[in-house]
Amino acid sequence: MPPWASGALVHSVPIHTSRPINVLWVPNTAPRLPFGRILLRWEPAPAAGWDVTARLGLATTVVPLATWPAAGDDWPRLVRPTLREVTGLCSVLTVATAALELANRLADS
Repeated sequence: MPPWASGALVHSVPIHTSRPINVLWVPNTAPRLPFGRILLRWEPAPAAGWDVTARLGLATTVVPLATWPAAGDDWPRLVRPTLREVTGLCSVLTVATAALELANRLADS
């Protein structure tokens, strides 16, 4: 990872493992991670492989999502299922929240 980056923001996680996980480098000076977005960070592990971490943006904070210590060179394949599940869950929560807010507005009017 470049020294000026805090990680890579996950844009999309294709279903097929032959396609790459789409990411965008995030500078150290970037504002807080938005709700439902995942930030990946990887660095060489002390012994071998890569130490990979994922952080998840929530409504009021950023929390650790997962850690894969000493993952092999194929670590994107390893982290893909977790990333797909969490991005899907966040999408569903966003839609459910919008529907609930609409229902509350309609009930108030």
